Amino acid sequence: MIEILGPDELARAKRTGALVGGILQALRSRSTVGTNLLDIDRWAQRMILDAGAQSCYVDYEPSFGRGPFGHYICTSVNDAVLHGLPHDYTLADGDLLSLDLAVSLDGIAADSAISLVVGASQPSESVEMIHATERALAAGIAAARPGARIGDISHAIGTVLSEAGYPINTEFGGHGIGSTMHQDPHVTNAGRPGRGYTLRPGLLLALEPWVMVDTDELVTDADGWTLRSATGCRTAHSEHTIAITDDGAEILTLPA
Repeated sequence: MIEILGPDELARAKRTGALVGGILQALRSRSTVGTNLLDIDRWAQRMILDAGAQSCYVDYEPSFGRGPFGHYICTSVNDAVLHGLPHDYTLADGDLLSLDLAVSLDGIAADSAISLVVGASQPSESVEMIHATERALAAGIAAARPGARIGDISHAIGTVLSEAGYPINTEFGGHGIGSTMHQDPHVTNAGRPGRGYTLRPGLLLALEPWVMVDTDELVTDADGWTLRSATGCRTAHSEHTIAITDDGAEILTLPA
């Protein structure tokens, strides 16, 4: 299903996006050395419920996961890159943490992810990998305009990631979003320009470049959810929900 939102729905999408962006920034500041992943999940739960919103994750039960996710945020550390199931782990100096959050408010969902290095130790390889995903995200957003195609976004993202030297997995990527979290069209992180669905004003997309240092192969953790790099290398993930407008793309998941 591909949804095209009207003006009232877009206004609600902006409120949801601002909420998601604000929660992620609050969690970024609180995710320090000694923080437990389960505390991050509890903080996310409280902020979501206090805002009168609903988690898109708690009851989420797709074909690639094992049962309902059961938590409010994805917390992926070091070699974990996607769908990190919060568990009893205490963050250490130098850990690379990715936080992925999707929330629904007034019937419209928004989805965003950030990556950061915890503590004073800032390994250059990890910092550069995070920056590469952020640059790729910016390139994808710049390519998202009315009349462009999904392949233009994928190509822009993939060009940045490839030039930075990272292998690209196209199994998981960006997606449409609106009244539900995951919708068509699928937006891979590499592709051919001029191909795929033509972008229209009112379309919402969640764009999410993610990479692993030296592989494009994923393995599923014993928890049935967390996706890790097959080689044990570090990973990074950046994501924004955007709205296609007459003038281009508007980022919805920036903090207010």
